[in-house]
Amino acid sequence: MPAKKAHYGSAAETEAAFYDALNRADLEALMALWADDDEIVCVHPGGPRLIGHAAIRKSWAAILEHGGLHILPSQLHETHTLMSSVHVVIEGSTAATGEPAHLVATNVYAKTPRGWRIVLHHVSIAPGPAPVDTSTQILH
Repeated sequence: MPAKKAHYGSAAETEAAFYDALNRADLEALMALWADDDEIVCVHPGGPRLIGHAAIRKSWAAILEHGGLHILPSQLHETHTLMSSVHVVIEGSTAATGEPAHLVATNVYAKTPRGWRIVLHHVSIAPGPAPVDTSTQILH
């Protein structure tokens, strides 16, 4: 049974729900966050472009069948208008070797009559060490 689509008042709320669903391996909650549009797009690291609910759902089902992903998004760079918001984040995770890993994700959200929904999720493997967030300074 599909999850009830909650009404999210901001792209940030939708993004928080997205990563929460990934970490809990909740496919129904994850898919409820996507826009109703058939032109939604998802690109997993090193993977092909997936278009539409059926292809995206099938890919996430395969990814989540062994449990949650334990991804922590950070270093948000946001560009937004009244009707759309583009978030670029660093996704911290753990590689299969047990080493810390990081990915770069672009998440695009559209404001719909039912709240903010995902229209694109594109993730790439980031080269080198995780970038350090220099936007916050701690004064001693």
